[in-house]
Amino acid sequence: SSETFWTTTGMFPQEFIIGFPTCVKISKVAIQCYLVRTLRIERSVSKDPTGFELCIEKDFQHTEGQLQMEEFPLPDFQATYLRFIIKSAFDHFVSVHRVMAEGT
Repeated sequence: SSETFWTTTGMFPQEFIIGFPTCVKISKVAIQCYLVRTLRIERSVSKDPTGFELCIEKDFQHTEGQLQMEEFPLPDFQATYLRFIIKSAFDHFVSVHRVMAEGT
C-alpha cells in the first residue's frame, strides 16, 4: 500500500531483510525512500539469512519534501534474501515506502 511505510528508530545503521521462498533470479531492485543518505544492499543465497555479500552501496541525493527513487540493475543475480542497510541519513528518522524486485 502506498499509504504504509517502514521508519527507522533514529540511530544508524538500520536494516531490514526481505526473504524469498526459494533462490530467485533478480534483474533489478528499486526502492522508494525518504531522507536516506547511504544505502547498502547485500544478498544471501543460503537457506537461512546468513552469509551476506555486498551487492551495491550508494550515496543518495537529498530531495527535500520528495521521495527518493532509485533503481539498481543487477544482471545475472541470484538471491534468497536481500538485506538493506541504511548506513546514514539526512535526518534522525528516515522512511522506506516501497521495495520492488524484478526477475524470475
